[in-house]
Amino acid sequence: MPLHPQVQAHLDRLAGSNFADLHDFTPEQVRQGMRLMTQALGPGEPVAGVQDRVIATDSGELAVRIYHPQPGPPRPVLVFFHGGGYVLGDLDTHDGLARALANRTGRVVVSVDYPMSPEHKYPAAINAGFAATKWVASHASEFGGDATDIAVAGDSAGGNLAAVVALMARDAGGPAIAHQVLIYPDLDFRRCNVSIREFAGKYGNISRPTQQWFMNHYLNTDDEKLMAHVSPLLAPGLEGLPPALIITAEYDALRDEGEEYGARLSAAGVPTTVIRYDGMIHEFLRWPFDDATRALGDIAAALSGAHTVP
Repeated sequence: MPLHPQVQAHLDRLAGSNFADLHDFTPEQVRQGMRLMTQALGPGEPVAGVQDRVIATDSGELAVRIYHPQPGPPRPVLVFFHGGGYVLGDLDTHDGLARALANRTGRVVVSVDYPMSPEHKYPAAINAGFAATKWVASHASEFGGDATDIAVAGDSAGGNLAAVVALMARDAGGPAIAHQVLIYPDLDFRRCNVSIREFAGKYGNISRPTQQWFMNHYLNTDDEKLMAHVSPLLAPGLEGLPPALIITAEYDALRDEGEEYGARLSAAGVPTTVIRYDGMIHEFLRWPFDDATRALGDIAAALSGAHTVP
């Protein structure tokens, strides 16, 4: 179907921003640009409580922001990793999405401020993400969370991180993860499928040179692109992973790899649901589109039955 009218109006507003060609700027310039764009979203939804903490993990101290949807007994937990190509984004840029996830799912959301590249290259971010998830499993009772029901989620690069954390937890024998929610995830650093090539520089997607810019900042060598903890789509075995919901968008350059990962998970016996949102683009959940509301409802429905006992 054509671009949704809400998406077209959004892209018209972005026209002339040079967003597709971020490789022409420094990481700090682009980070500042993302912060300015985020301000256009306005304040996020109110939640019952928000707590900023610095936690001590085996990967060092990490900042987290904990969102409580409502007071009461211990609630299931959603560990959330923000997007931004491992170069951009922070707790503030995805504050609105984290609040919406808490309210719609009824889970305590723990948003993780993992280290950014190029200051902290691979595998710093995934080590921090896994360490934060282990901390949540060990300390959930301290912030009103239920350690027997922990899910992981993330958008774009955060979806990559959520998928990798699920792999790491499986291979390490824990912590137990009830569900993984991968929102237009970045799962294949080979950058060779149809959507990544055909949509580059179009419909709000970054250009091919900017794709390389992000990878160059994140990785130490080109060989790392083929590693399972960089490109989960290339992991040799996906058996034993937690059930998954994968959200893709019709006009997103990352569409095909998300859908292919869903097919591989299903083939490995992992209960998996893939939902493509027609007429939508990358990052649509962060913007006030009708389909963002629908997607949040789909996430809540997927998580409503998730429960894992360690």
